[in-house]
Amino acid sequence: MSLRQIYEGWKNHLLPDEYMKDVIQQVSDERLAICRACPFNSLNAVNYHTIRTDEHCTDCGCSLIPKSKCLSCSCPQDKWGPVVTPEQEKEIDRNDEKEI
Repeated sequence: MSLRQIYEGWKNHLLPDEYMKDVIQQVSDERLAICRACPFNSLNAVNYHTIRTDEHCTDCGCSLIPKSKCLSCSCPQDKWGPVVTPEQEKEIDRNDEKEI
């Protein structure tokens, strides 16, 4: 996962664009349902011990709440993939720049 994707996930979690809010939440809900049934979820992992308090993936290490809201991200276990094309991502970025 790139720094850009980490930023995207946290931005969509904390300050989602109003016109994208419903889509982001729907994608996140669908992905989290998959993650919460996965053995790599920190809440499900057998013989996994950590001091981290967040729900995260034990395969890639990502926090699941913001990662599930990164529309260009994918699961390292191929359980879900990106929902935007690189072209759509550029359009979203252009809209973000207009708001600044």
